[in-house]
Amino acid sequence: MEPKKVIKNIDDKMGFIPEIMNMMGEMNPELFEHYKKCDDGIQQDGALSAKVKVLMSLAVMASQRCEPCCESQMRSALNHGVTEEEIMETMNVIFITSGAPGVASCRKALLHLQGKEGQGGHGCVPGKRPG
Repeated sequence: MEPKKVIKNIDDKMGFIPEIMNMMGEMNPELFEHYKKCDDGIQQDGALSAKVKVLMSLAVMASQRCEPCCESQMRSALNHGVTEEEIMETMNVIFITSGAPGVASCRKALLHLQGKEGQGGHGCVPGKRPG
């Protein structure tokens, strides 16, 4: 499948196109055949629902400490109809398996859940602690 069709397919499934996909499509079109096979396995229902697989992907990306990947997986999860409760349960799994650094990798991703994507900051406010 040609890169433009694969990119459109990604957009249809995830609800957006990760910028890295555009770059890779231009730089290495052959990669997209391999990517499409992997993408189809995650973004489609099988024995596990696509929603569950996307949440699993979010947890794996958090364990790898990849903030942009977590953000991308969160957007995909929301596009797949994941609820806030499902995301919070996934965050608990991330904390248990990857600790605070894994959870911290999801800070920007969680802004999408709150509808505050694009807001900056490092996540620490001096003198303020959660209640």
